[in-house]
Amino acid sequence: MTSPIRTERHDDVLVIISDNPPVNALSAAVRQGIDAAIKEGVADASIEAMVIRCDGRTFFAGADITEFTKPPVEPLLPTVVDIIEASSKPVVAAIHGTALGGGCEVALGCHYRIAVPSAKIGTPEVKLGLLPGAGGTQRLPRIAGVKLALELTAKGDPIPARKALEAGLIDGLAGEDSLADDAIAFAREIKANRPIPRASEKEAKADPEAVEAFKKENARRFRGFDAPAANIACVEKAASGASFAEGIAFERQEFMRLMMGVQSAAQRHIFFAERQASKIDDVPADTKLRDIKRVGVIGAGTMGGGISMNFLSAGIPVTIVEMQAEALERGTGTIRKNYEATAAKGRMKPEQVEQAMGALNPTLNFDDLRDCDLIIEAVYEEMSVKKDIFTRLDAIAKPGAILASNTSYLDIDEIAAVTARPQDVVGMHFFSPANVMKLLEVVRGEKTAGDVLATVMALAKKIRKVAVVAGVTYGFIGNRMLMPRQVEATKLLLEGATPEQIDRVHVAFGMPMGPFQMADLAGVDIGWHRDPTRIENIRDALAAENRWGQKTKAGFYDYDEKRTPSNSARVAEIIEDFRKREGVTPREITDEEIVARTLYTMVNEGALILEEGKAQRASDIDVVWIYGYGWPVYRGGPMFWAQTEGLGKVVAGLESHGFTVASSLKQAAASGGRIK
Repeated sequence: MTSPIRTERHDDVLVIISDNPPVNALSAAVRQGIDAAIKEGVADASIEAMVIRCDGRTFFAGADITEFTKPPVEPLLPTVVDIIEASSKPVVAAIHGTALGGGCEVALGCHYRIAVPSAKIGTPEVKLGLLPGAGGTQRLPRIAGVKLALELTAKGDPIPARKALEAGLIDGLAGEDSLADDAIAFAREIKANRPIPRASEKEAKADPEAVEAFKKENARRFRGFDAPAANIACVEKAASGASFAEGIAFERQEFMRLMMGVQSAAQRHIFFAERQASKIDDVPADTKLRDIKRVGVIGAGTMGGGISMNFLSAGIPVTIVEMQAEALERGTGTIRKNYEATAAKGRMKPEQVEQAMGALNPTLNFDDLRDCDLIIEAVYEEMSVKKDIFTRLDAIAKPGAILASNTSYLDIDEIAAVTARPQDVVGMHFFSPANVMKLLEVVRGEKTAGDVLATVMALAKKIRKVAVVAGVTYGFIGNRMLMPRQVEATKLLLEGATPEQIDRVHVAFGMPMGPFQMADLAGVDIGWHRDPTRIENIRDALAAENRWGQKTKAGFYDYDEKRTPSNSARVAEIIEDFRKREGVTPREITDEEIVARTLYTMVNEGALILEEGKAQRASDIDVVWIYGYGWPVYRGGPMFWAQTEGLGKVVAGLESHGFTVASSLKQAAASGGRIK
C-alpha cells in the first residue's frame, strides 16, 4: 500500500509531504510515514534542514478520530512529535488551511513554523471532551505563553496566522501561493542556527493572575464540563516549574481520565451523530439536486426575518413578502439592525452588510414569489392560514419550486394536500432566533420527493445549519418530546414542587434553563386562548392576570427592571388555589422524581418516535436536542444519556410513576442493548 507521506530533496533541504485527503488526518500510515521521513533526513549527511508540509486544502487538521475506538497502532502521535523535536537537524512546519489538534501539536514539535496569512491554528480537542494529548498543553505555554495556551486549549477556538505570529507561535508568514518555495528558503536561512530551538527545553512563565482571570471570565461557558478544567490544570502544570517530563506525564494522566470518561464519549457521539444526521436512509447520495438561486419568505416577523438572514448571509437572494407596509418596513429594519450589530462586533464588514441587504427584495406583492426556487412560509401557527397560503402558492409558484412551511407542530401532509404538487412540499422548521440557532428540522411528508428532501438537506449545510429529517407527527421530534416534559412539570407544581425547584433540577442537569424559566422567556401567553374568564390550568390563570413572562415583568417569576427573576408570592397563591380546586394535598417532591417525570418521559417519547419511524435514528434525536433545545452536549443528547443512566433504571423510574413504557425501550433494557 502506497504511503500517504513522500519526500522530495531540494539540494540540502528534505521536504516531507503528506497527501492524505480530505484533511490530512494523522492516521497510523501518516504517522509511520513521518517517522520514516524524519529518520531519513537525519541519516542523510547531505540534508541540513527539513520542511513538513501537506498537499490538498489543509495542513494536518487533527488526529484520525475513527481510530479512537480501535487498538492503538505504533508510533502513537506523542512519539512522532517527540521524534520531530529530537531531530538533530532543524525542522520547519509549513502551514496552510488549518493546523488543528494533532496537526497543531506536530507543528509545535517542529523547531520553526511558518504559515500563509489565511491559515488558522488551534487545539479544538476540548470540544470532544479531551485535551491535546501529544504535548500540546506543555509546548503551547512554553512557546506562546500561558494566556494564549489557555485560550487555545480550554476554549478550543482556532486563531488566525497573524495573531499566532504576534504571540510567537509561528515565526513568519509565507505567500499564499508560494508556501512550498518560501518554506524551503526559510529552512536554508535557519539551517545553521544553533542551538536548535526546542519547546521542551523552554520554560513557561507562571501567570497566576491570567489563569484566575480566565477562569472567572469563562465560568459560565465551562459550567458542567470536565475538559476545560483539565486543560487549564495542564497549562498550569507547565508553568509551575515542573520539568517537561513531569508535565507530559500529568498531561497523559489527564488525557486518559477524560478519554475514559462519559463526557468525552458523549461529545464524540454528537460529533459523529451530526455527520450521520445529514444522510437520508432511502435517498441515494448522488440524487440530482434542484437548483436554488432565489428564495422567497412569506412573513417578515421575527421568524421570517431570521430565516431570510440565513440565505442572505450565504449569498442567496431573498424575496420577502408581507401583507402590510408597516410590518414589511419593521421586518427589513430589524434585519439591517441585526447585521449592523454583527458588524459592530467585527464579525462582518460594512460592505458585507450592504451586500446582504442589497440581495433582499421586500415586497407587498405575493406574485413576486413567481421566480423563487424555494418559498418558505413563516406566518402565524394556524392551519387555516397556512392552507390558504399554500393554495395561493400552488397557483403562482413556478413548476419545480419547493414549497416549505416553517410550522413547529402542524401536519405537513394536510398542508400539502391543498396543492396539486404535494411532492414539492416539505417542512423546514427553523428554531428561534432563526439566524442564530443551528438546528433545522426537515419534515418529510408522505409524498415529499426524494430530490426535494436531498436539496433541502444540502441547502441546510450551505446556510450553516445542522439538519435532521423528521416524519409527520404533532411537534415533529423536538417539540413532541418537549410536551411530556412540560405536562409533567405542571403536574409536579400541583403535587407540591415549586417552579424554582423544578427549574433548579434542570439547570443542575446542564440545561440552560428550566421549564418555567423557558416559558417566561418565550411568553406564557403563547398558545393561550385569550379568554381571561376561561381558566382551566395554571398557565391560563397567569395569562389572565397579564403575567405573560419577562415581557410583562411577571410570569412564573417576578422580574425587576433588569429582568432578574425572583420567586413570586402571587404564583404560589395561584398554585395553592388550583390544589384546593383539584383536591390535591401537597407532598414533598424529590429531585429524583423530577428527573424521572420530566426527563425519563422525554426518553420514552423519543423511543416511541423511533418505533413509529418519525426519526431515522436515535442519534438524530440527540442532535435535535443538542442544537435546538440546549441539552448539555457533555450528556450526549437524551437517548445517549439514557444509555449512560442505565436503561433499566429509566424503565424502572417510568414504571414506578405509572407511565406506559415504549416496548423498544423495555426490550433494550431487558437485553442490555441500545435504543437505535
